[in-house]
Amino acid sequence: MSDYLVKELMVPLSEYATVPEGSTLFDAVLALEKAQEEFDHTKYKHRGVLILDKDKRVIGKLGQLDVLRALEPKDEDPGEINELSQFGFSSNFVHKLHKQRRMNAAPLKDLCSKASKLRVEDFMQTPSEGEFIEQEATLEMAVMQLVMGRHISLLVTREKEILGILRRFCFRLPRTHSSHSGSQRGLF
Repeated sequence: MSDYLVKELMVPLSEYATVPEGSTLFDAVLALEKAQEEFDHTKYKHRGVLILDKDKRVIGKLGQLDVLRALEPKDEDPGEINELSQFGFSSNFVHKLHKQRRMNAAPLKDLCSKASKLRVEDFMQTPSEGEFIEQEATLEMAVMQLVMGRHISLLVTREKEILGILRRFCFRLPRTHSSHSGSQRGLF
C-alpha cells in the first residue's frame, strides 16, 4: 500500500459537488444531484457538498447527517430531552419522548420546504486541523488519519491549497491477480 499516494485516489475539487457560501440547502441538494449524474458511475457516488468562499476556497463540508439535522423541529432543544438520562430515566423513555416530539412537529413535507430555504453555513461542518492531508502523503498516513480522527473524508492539499477530497470509499486498488471483469476491489 505504501506505493500509493493520496493524490492517486482523491477526487479533484473540480469533480466534486460544491456550492458558494450563502447558498441554500436546496442549492446544495441540486449541486449534489448534478455531481452524481456527471461523476464516473463505476465509483461511489458523492455523499456530501463542499462549501466555497468568494475566493473559491473550501470553508466547510455538508453531509447527509447535516441535512437531516436541518429537518429536525426547531421548537425545542432535543438536548434537553437527552439530559433526562442523567436523572435515571431509561434510554427507552428518552427515545419515546423524542418520538413524541417528532410526531407533534410539523409534517415532514413542511419541514423539508422550510429547510430548503436555510443557508448551508448554518449546518456545514468546518474542517478541523486533522481533516487535511498533503497530496504526496502515503495511503498508510491517510488510513491512520481517517481512523484516528474518525473522519469520513480528508481534504487533500498542496501547500495549504485544497486540490480535492479523499473519501473512505476512494480506497480502491487494482487487483494483483487477473480477473474476468478487470474490476477493482476496495480496501474497505
